[in-house]
Amino acid sequence: MTYKTLSASIIYINKDMINQRIDNFLKKKFKNIPKSMIYRIIRTGKVRINKKRIKPSYKLKIGDNLKIPPIKVLIEEKKQFCIKKYEENLLNHILYEDNYLLVINKPSGIAVHAGSGISFGIIEYLRDIRPLEKFLELVHRIDRETSGILILAKKRTALIAMHQQIREKKIIKEYIALVHGIWPHSLKKISKPLLKIHLKNKQKKMFIHNHGKTAETYFQIRKQYSFTTLMSIFPKTGRTHQIRAHTSHEGHPICFDERYGNSNLDKLIKNKINPKRLLLHAFSINFIHPKSGNMLYIKAPLSVSIRNFLKTLV
Repeated sequence: MTYKTLSASIIYINKDMINQRIDNFLKKKFKNIPKSMIYRIIRTGKVRINKKRIKPSYKLKIGDNLKIPPIKVLIEEKKQFCIKKYEENLLNHILYEDNYLLVINKPSGIAVHAGSGISFGIIEYLRDIRPLEKFLELVHRIDRETSGILILAKKRTALIAMHQQIREKKIIKEYIALVHGIWPHSLKKISKPLLKIHLKNKQKKMFIHNHGKTAETYFQIRKQYSFTTLMSIFPKTGRTHQIRAHTSHEGHPICFDERYGNSNLDKLIKNKINPKRLLLHAFSINFIHPKSGNMLYIKAPLSVSIRNFLKTLV
């Protein structure tokens, strides 16, 4: 690991930056800097707005003159290798883009952001690929193992508008999944609260529990095979691992799910075209465009590996 010192800088706050707390703004801008250092430079007055000391809770206003002192940041040498590995892949997976939103078909196996032992994710890759983008933030998240639609906001106003739609449950998402067993036609809805438990191996897992948060998922059968069922799944809420936990609880885990699945059942359907990935895909999304107000419907095609695998099932 190496370090470099960023020179002092002055930022003029525009409309895409307003209403953020100064501490949150700096944490997003300098992700490799410890939070303790950010709070220290604010508390000691090294960060100034309009030449005045401010508190961490100060909310940025349009026209503010933000002065940032020289800061030592960590440079992870591993980064450039990771960026080069995924750059072409990500650029070829763009489904929709305008001045407000960027929608991609995320490949399976790539995290959406750094954390939990992962140095880099989609958001870090895209910021590196597009250094001229002034603002780029995740609108929502999907699991590392899941592929499909992922939306990023290119303006803060778009991010706020999209989050409001999420809170008001106005965004409709459809997932496609292959689950074990013959899904019963009568099972069209699962409404079971989910509680997050941190396991000894530092992984988190969701369990059905009365003290958990409300979680609601709707199901439609697409096609039934001899030992599996292809499903369309519509999560009404957006809890962590919601679809995976609900299907597993009902005895129909998603195929090749290493955390919630059944490895013995997985072995029964493995063949020469085994996709070697969780068979869960964020297939489509329906929402209101944050600027135009028009309804957008975006689909993410299934990968070739999944399509070829489904053709082998009987």
